[in-house]
Amino acid sequence: MKRIAVLGAGNMGAALIGGILKVGVADREHIVATVRTAERAEELAAKFGIRVTAGGNPEAAADAEIIVLAVKPGTLPKVLEEIRETLRPSQILLSLAAAVPIALIEKLTGRSMPVFRAMPNIPVVVEEGATAVSANAHCTAEQRAAIESIFRAVGVVVFVEEELMHAVTALSGSGPAYVYMVIEALIAGGLKMGLSREVSTRLAEQTVLGAAKLVRETMLHPAILRDQVITPGGVTISAIHELEKHGLRSMLISAIETATHHSESRTRALLAKFGDS
Repeated sequence: MKRIAVLGAGNMGAALIGGILKVGVADREHIVATVRTAERAEELAAKFGIRVTAGGNPEAAADAEIIVLAVKPGTLPKVLEEIRETLRPSQILLSLAAAVPIALIEKLTGRSMPVFRAMPNIPVVVEEGATAVSANAHCTAEQRAAIESIFRAVGVVVFVEEELMHAVTALSGSGPAYVYMVIEALIAGGLKMGLSREVSTRLAEQTVLGAAKLVRETMLHPAILRDQVITPGGVTISAIHELEKHGLRSMLISAIETATHHSESRTRALLAKFGDS
């Protein structure tokens, strides 16, 4: 059981702590977290029964085997500067800072050590997250398994080459926002046709949840499952025709393409700001 330090335990960091404890990746004695305020520290300590400090990043990192950098991209260089002198080659750095490349983390630490870059999405807070992870050349198979176990505690995890992390950010990182818009629209459609808000909401949320679960459990292509709902001359094909006329699929594809390019531009900006520091 490895000692884990979560630096900057906001919503994402706290969700990871909850998942880690729930499935036994580590116990309470092996986890420490840092936050910005004493009030937040008291809240997390009471919730999880772990040691939480306001500040104290170097102390937390010094005793850990896995250091989770659960901070915003603009804050990451400052945190790495704080803990740099405490880092050892045997430790693992796990960054959740979107758009920050591994090469920049390596440069800011000045250490040859295992570095993982992860892109979890917000449903990790309900243990249904989608996380993609990339790693540098210093990471071993055993270390990959340790990181995988952390994210399996809060959902699904895949490993990808780092250059694909921009597409991951656009698809699963931002994806919940797209799905929320779909759910919102389905609710509005039900309201327009006379259903109550409560009934529309329950039906819409369960429809999206059930459809996604069917894709996962049957492992069938969504197009096959879609065709199973369609009957000749029926209600569903009429609705699909309307969606196709308005370019639903094209809009979603373009949204992911646009978001990917924006993620790439954010990385370029970070490299321009911190790469020469």
